[in-house]
Amino acid sequence: METKEKRMIIRILSCILLLGIGIFLKNKIGSLICYLLSYIIISYDRYIESFQNIKKKEFFDENLLMILATLGAFYLKSYQEGILVILLFQIGEFLSERAISKSKKSITELMDLRVEEIELKEKTKIPVEQAKVGDQFLVRPGDRIPLDGVVVEGSSYLDTSAITGESEPVFVSVGERIVSGCLNTSSTLLIEAQETYKTSTAQRIMELLEQEEDRKSKTETWIHRFAKIYTPLVLILGLLLFVIPTIMGGEVEVWFYRMLIFIVSSCPCALVISVPLGYFCGIGRASKSGILIKGSKELEDLSKIKMILLDKTGTLTDGVMKVGKVSSKRKKKDFLQLVASCEENSTHPIAQAVKKENKAPLRKVTNYEEFPGKGISCTIGKEKILVGNARWMEENKIELPEIETSHTIIYVGVNQEYEGYIEIMDSIKESSYQIKNQKNIVIVSGDKKKVVEMVAKELGIEDYYGELDPEGKEKVVKEYQAKGKVMFVGDGLNDALPLSKADIGVSLANIGTDAALEASDVVLMNNDISKILDAISLSKYTHRKVMQSICFALIVKAIVLFLGIFGLSTMLMAIFADVGVTLISIINVLLIFTYQEKED
Repeated sequence: METKEKRMIIRILSCILLLGIGIFLKNKIGSLICYLLSYIIISYDRYIESFQNIKKKEFFDENLLMILATLGAFYLKSYQEGILVILLFQIGEFLSERAISKSKKSITELMDLRVEEIELKEKTKIPVEQAKVGDQFLVRPGDRIPLDGVVVEGSSYLDTSAITGESEPVFVSVGERIVSGCLNTSSTLLIEAQETYKTSTAQRIMELLEQEEDRKSKTETWIHRFAKIYTPLVLILGLLLFVIPTIMGGEVEVWFYRMLIFIVSSCPCALVISVPLGYFCGIGRASKSGILIKGSKELEDLSKIKMILLDKTGTLTDGVMKVGKVSSKRKKKDFLQLVASCEENSTHPIAQAVKKENKAPLRKVTNYEEFPGKGISCTIGKEKILVGNARWMEENKIELPEIETSHTIIYVGVNQEYEGYIEIMDSIKESSYQIKNQKNIVIVSGDKKKVVEMVAKELGIEDYYGELDPEGKEKVVKEYQAKGKVMFVGDGLNDALPLSKADIGVSLANIGTDAALEASDVVLMNNDISKILDAISLSKYTHRKVMQSICFALIVKAIVLFLGIFGLSTMLMAIFADVGVTLISIINVLLIFTYQEKED
């Protein structure tokens, strides 16, 4: 327990003790002194906080409401009731802050993937911030991977749950790339750093999560504005509730007391505390499943998604391409060497497949240009080479032969003449079958229509588009946005334009690419496409819990306020409408963290 919490417990117990002494003392002056001491001990921080807010020109808050209510009770010589109001308020605040602190701590610990020190190959330890790309470091069993890198020596099982949400351990060995934040569970690994501390996956994830508070949902923004108007309005209405009846001949003490009940029960704590906490829990719960949501605004928008547009390559399919048939005027070896040389600087899965298939040394390339959604243009020696899809060839007026295939084709043109093609084969991901027959899903791909049609039929998806460049994908996004909010899911590299134009852009992390973390509102850290349905379901669950807390708080307060006008509410009921409702609302939104997938 922290010092601040211990101090508050001592204050609460001291207040209760002095209040008890004051009640049982028969000496009026002695009782009054005990009451005053009890009140000062329990309330002084509220006066300090209220005064500091006034200096910031924030005149109306819950502290002012409580101070006015307790001073009013003292004016009516209801000392016990006045102390009880602030005492129960402080107890409620203490329990609320403790619950929030514990939940935030557990979520933060769950998501805290950073390592402070790194052990170099020479067995010397340095701060992880000082490590450089190329440094080789040891990761022993039980330690977290500090930097993204490649395994140089050893093999081991990694717990990747903090990054991907997957519970099954992953086996890694020499040559495999691993990301920071994973936990080494079995054997010592020697890893060569490929990223620095600032650019490593774990640090980038933590930075995004820490920036979450700057991306507030509409509900949070509304509550914040509502509280600013609500508090002064409550004071004005409370004052009118006292002034009007007394002018008309009502008893001053009776209506003054009702005004105090009105002020106490109107305190907006339940709304101001529970709404941001609810979205924080939702984001934390999503992270636990390997779904990185960048802010409460994005979490709220997920609940309103009407259509899901999916890229195909690397999203619905494995993206681990293999070269199939190769057709060319040249020898297969020479043709693969030519195309692989052109693709040297490309990170596209198709380019990776060609480079992997090629066994010959790469040739020198000049005048390299990449055209997203189309292909590549470059020069090798005296030959101007074009590599890409049919649309790219047509734009460059290169005639193509008719080719019957259900696989992806990349064409090659040399000096404005057709040179040949390479067939690229891909397979549908296992996780893609979990979204089979979903009615609100559309495939939007740059691949051949026949290839897209084959994937769509396999997954039971009725609507699909093929042979689209990034501008074409953007156009489709805008068409569907006319009917409601649209999510676009892509690889974060070639789909930057539609990702940015969609209401919610979702990237598959592809094991920690920078573009995936920056281009989108949501990142699926384990590349499991079915997680988009979990993200939407969790968003709806979070929104439902937040709205339950808002409605519950407003209804209870309205009832107590209404009864208070007719003298049917007591100060204890008013305290429940404030403190009790706040605690219940907090407990309700904390349940978000216990959410089970496939809830809806």
